[in-house]
Amino acid sequence: MTDTTILTERRGHLLIVTINRPEARNAVNAAVHVGIGTALEAAEADPRIRAVIITGAGDKSFCAGADLVALSRGESLAPDNAEQQAWGFAGMVSHPISKPIIAAVNGFAFGGGCEIALMSDIIVAADHAQFGLPEVKVGLFAAAGGAFRLAQQMPRKLAMEHMLTGDPIPAARAAAFGLVNHVVPLADLMPTAIALAEKIAANAPLSVQATKRVALGIQHGHIAADAPYWEHNTIERAALMRSEDAREGPRAFAEKRKPEWKAR
Repeated sequence: MTDTTILTERRGHLLIVTINRPEARNAVNAAVHVGIGTALEAAEADPRIRAVIITGAGDKSFCAGADLVALSRGESLAPDNAEQQAWGFAGMVSHPISKPIIAAVNGFAFGGGCEIALMSDIIVAADHAQFGLPEVKVGLFAAAGGAFRLAQQMPRKLAMEHMLTGDPIPAARAAAFGLVNHVVPLADLMPTAIALAEKIAANAPLSVQATKRVALGIQHGHIAADAPYWEHNTIERAALMRSEDAREGPRAFAEKRKPEWKAR
């Protein structure tokens, strides 16, 4: 790719995908969406690639989620291309592939960044990393899969507490409840993720891919069990985005002030 928003590196049978917007806390805009989605398509189509690692540039943020500053300016966070739009937020959240995906979380993974991690198969986190769905603090909700996936991947009541308060989940707590596989010092993050990916890649690739498809119910590039969640998600999002509060939240965030909620 010539656009440096997303960096890709082939290492043997691995593809390492890096969100490269550290100045924006690796927040997702349309270029990130296209870059990640295109990288996943390339990985799925290439028989030489047996595992994917996704991470963020720098040591502070894996991904801050949606670029709310861009959103407050009226910019779309998705491309115009309908096929690419179907990949979901960040080109990933409704874009299941057969190749295993490891999220190497190098800092905070908030909002859509947490939803990218939730869509990954395995999470390795730096010990200072945090996860969270703070959308309720800015007049939105975790509409990129987080509202149902977090409750599926950790105890429901704990997930509800964190989703309804918007409070972050430290990496160690996330690991204690099975959301994260491994917590390591930052210096060991990529070596650990690469070693795990190489261990997976050493196995029979078609067996690994079949195992993932069966485990997640992936058929023809879709997870059938997720369909009713996405349908409900679309209805709720459409209603919420028509509200004054949904406009006020990103505006207040961009203006660095406390939002004034009207519940309408």
